[in-house]
Order: sequence, then C-alpha cells, then structure tokens
Amino acid sequence: MSLEYRSPNADEIASVLLTTHSAFGVEMKDEELDLQRPVMPPDRVLAAWDNGGPVGTAASYPFELTIPGGTIAAAGVTWCGVLPSHRRRGILSELKRRQLEDVHERGEPIAILWASEAPIYGRYGYGIAALETNIDAERSAFALRDDPGQRGSVRLVALDEAAELFPPVYESVRKERPGFLARTDAWWRLLLSDLEHWRDGAGPKFYALLEIDGKPSGYATYRVKLKWEDGAPRGELRITDVLATSPEATAEIWRYLFGVDLVARVKASRLDPSWSLYLMVRDARRLHVTIHEGLWLRLVDLEAALQARVFGAAEPAVLEVTDELLPGNAGRWRVGPEPEQTEDDADVALDVADLASAYLGAFTFERLAAAGRARELRPGGLARATALFATPVPPWCPEGF
Repeated sequence: MSLEYRSPNADEIASVLLTTHSAFGVEMKDEELDLQRPVMPPDRVLAAWDNGGPVGTAASYPFELTIPGGTIAAAGVTWCGVLPSHRRRGILSELKRRQLEDVHERGEPIAILWASEAPIYGRYGYGIAALETNIDAERSAFALRDDPGQRGSVRLVALDEAAELFPPVYESVRKERPGFLARTDAWWRLLLSDLEHWRDGAGPKFYALLEIDGKPSGYATYRVKLKWEDGAPRGELRITDVLATSPEATAEIWRYLFGVDLVARVKASRLDPSWSLYLMVRDARRLHVTIHEGLWLRLVDLEAALQARVFGAAEPAVLEVTDELLPGNAGRWRVGPEPEQTEDDADVALDVADLASAYLGAFTFERLAAAGRARELRPGGLARATALFATPVPPWCPEGF
C-alpha cells in the first residue's frame, strides 16, 4: 500500500473532517465545519491519503496551557482517526510520529489530548496529567450543610450576553489553575454553540449567570432532557460547562442547578477533581461521584517544558528520563530553579510518559513508584521530586477537544 502523508488545502478540509467523523461512526454537519474553520489552521491538520482520498487524520489546536507558575504553548491533539477499511496498517502510528515532529518544529514544548481509547496514547509517550470528577446526582437529595441562605442571584442570559459575560469569569480562574486553556473568541463561539444534533434528545442549551454583589461570579451552560414516568417528572439536567470564582459562588451556582424544576438527575462530567461541593453538601454519597482520567500530556521538548515551569522550594533532584520516540528528551535532568541536563547521579528514574503525570501536579512521585511507574535510585529522591513538582491544588482541564 502506497500512502501519501500531507496537510490538506483549504478546499480539502471538509473531506478530512468527514473522514474523522466516519472513523468515529458519527455524522458530520456543515455547521460543525463552519465552527471548526476559525480554530483549526489547515497546516495543523495531517492526513494519510490513499488514491487521492483521506483515510486517516490527526490535527492539533494551537493552545495556551496554564502550568504551575505560568503558561506554555501546547498542541491540543484532536481529529485522530483511521477509516475501518485502513486500520491495523500502522497509519495512526505514522501520523502520531509525524505530528510529534511537527509540534516540536513549531516550538510547542507540550502536546495534550483527551483519549477516546486510553490504551492508545501511552504508546506515544502520553501520560495521564489531570483527573476529572463526574456526577450522576439525585436532585431531591441536594442540600447544603450549615446553609446560610441564598447569596446573589442567577439569571438566564441570551447567547450574545453569555459570550460577553462568561469569558471574564473564566479568565479570573484560568491563569491560576494548571490545566486550563486560554479561550479565544472563536473558541468561545464553538463552546457556546448549540447545534441541534449535539443535544442527544435534550432541549436547547441554557446560559445561566451568577452575580454576587452585582459582580459576575459564576456561570453554567446546560440542557434539560424531559422524561415522565407514571405522570411524574423524571428529567435529566445535563451540564456542559460550569465555573465559579469562589467557594461561595460554587455553592450558589450549584444551588441554582439543583433547583431546576422537572428534573430528577443532575449530570455533569469534567468537573474539578478537588471539587469543594463534595464537602459542602449534607449527603455527598447521593451525588454519585466518579473519578476518571481526564487530560493526557506529552512532553515534546522536555528542556523547554521544565524551564517554563515554577518548582517548589526544595533541594534539586536529578531525574533519569527515557523516551523512545523523542531521544532528545532522554537523559539526566537536574530539576530545580534552573533545570538543565547533567551527568550527575540520578535520584529517580522514569519514562517521559510518567513524568507527564507529575508535570502539572496530578500525581506524586511516591504514587508513581507505588504503581511501578518510577524507581528511586538514591534515598530521599522520591520525596525531593515530589516537593519540587507539588501544587496547592491538583490540575484541572474543564473542557474536551
């Protein structure tokens, strides 16, 4: 089989995105292409072509990712798929290899993604970099502990007003929380859009704004799926995005969401892994919380990624890193105020994919070692590495892509 690997021209983008949808077994609508064009430059799309048609795809959004102490350019990997007719022929592996080379050449030290199938991406050096909380909560059981009464007010706003008022709320949190992504105007349009075939049987998207002391302090977007059983309402409230700027705002935006009528269940995914509401309610068990892996991360240029991050006030540690796909990352790295390669004896040995799990602060090195993902080479090495990479709160990425 002779394949061509190249980026599409502007006229070929539609056929490439159609191939991605076909690989996932879903239908593509013209409206989706209209939303994707402003956020996906064609030169960031790579396709495998067979007889003039695309049979496999991989792409990456240009993102700015919050990391401990700052931000960094990151490639948001997406549109990855191969047609059923061309699977098991090494096409995805070749696309991923070429994509990593392209990301490196662009000067983006990190690649990130949400995994459709978790076993795939460990093969390419990606590690779990942030967890997520999901709920399937019983609305009738919701009650706040030591409830002081409602503060502020929530009002439904139109799409245009949401596009104006939601971004400042998001920005007030984004710069301080590892795992968050900067959202351009075009990205906000994509997130706030409400294409009918995205509703999955539910109603239209609603936009709710929380104001406390006259200041926007939180927001939520959601849909309601009405359902009736024996004449009683048993609907679902499906949250697509929710954010609050303080513990007080967290309580109030969720008070509103659990107060929507005709609803029996409140469902949401990609919530904060350190979600404070879990400790704010009387009966946390009835929230039916589950934890899943969320954001995956690949260290593409390890030197640049280490130099961009702020580390804790601990003695430097030397990490011995392996990387089969990008050998420039392999070797011993002294981590501290001025990270650099070194010939000094190593304190901890691990693969680049497992270092990715510690990079944003999601996992300690002791936990990695307990799972067989890291080895302590000198006494105290794990503790020093953990102190260097520790963050006050775990990373959180509240959106998929």
